[in-house]
Amino acid sequence: MSDGIRDSGFGIRIPDPSRIPKPNRIPNPKSRIPALVIATVLGIGYIRIAPGTFGSAAGLLVWAIMPSSALVQGVAIAVLFVIGAWSGSIAEEHFGTTDPRQVVIDEVMGMLITLFLNPVGRAGAAGAFLLFRLADIVKPFPAHRLERLPGGIGVMADDGMAAIYANLALRLILAVAA
Repeated sequence: MSDGIRDSGFGIRIPDPSRIPKPNRIPNPKSRIPALVIATVLGIGYIRIAPGTFGSAAGLLVWAIMPSSALVQGVAIAVLFVIGAWSGSIAEEHFGTTDPRQVVIDEVMGMLITLFLNPVGRAGAAGAFLLFRLADIVKPFPAHRLERLPGGIGVMADDGMAAIYANLALRLILAVAA
C-alpha cells in the first residue's frame, strides 16, 4: 500500500517497518559538532584536495611538538584511537558513508604510529610521512580488510595497520642506512 500500512492477515493493519522513519542516534545535529571537529582535526578534513595528506601533515606537526617519551607517545596513540573511533562513528553517520574522506584523525594517529620509537630527525620524519602516505593509499593486507570493522573502529584500524607497515619499513631503511 502507498500509505505505509499493511494488513497483517488477521484484519489488523500494521505499519510497514521499512517505511517507519529511523530516529537519529544524535537527534540534535549541533551535538555532533564536537565529534566532527575532532574527526576532521579542527576542519582540516574539509580541505577539498588531498585531505588525508593534510591530515598526515597535521600528525607530523603533533609528533614534532610531542615529547619523545615512549610512554607519552604510546598514550597519545591509544587516546587518538579511542576518540577517533568515537568521532569517526558519528562522522560516518553525519556524512552518510563509511570512512568519509573528511575524517583525518586516523591520519594523525597513523603518523604517530609510523614515527613511534623511530629515532629520526626532520629528514627521517619526511621519509616517514611519504612511507605512511604510500601505505595508507595502497592499504597492504590486512589493512584493507580492517576497513570493514564497524563504525569508527574500522576508520581507525585500517590506518593503524598501514602505519605499522610504514613503521617497519622506516625501521628497515634506518637499519640499512646505518
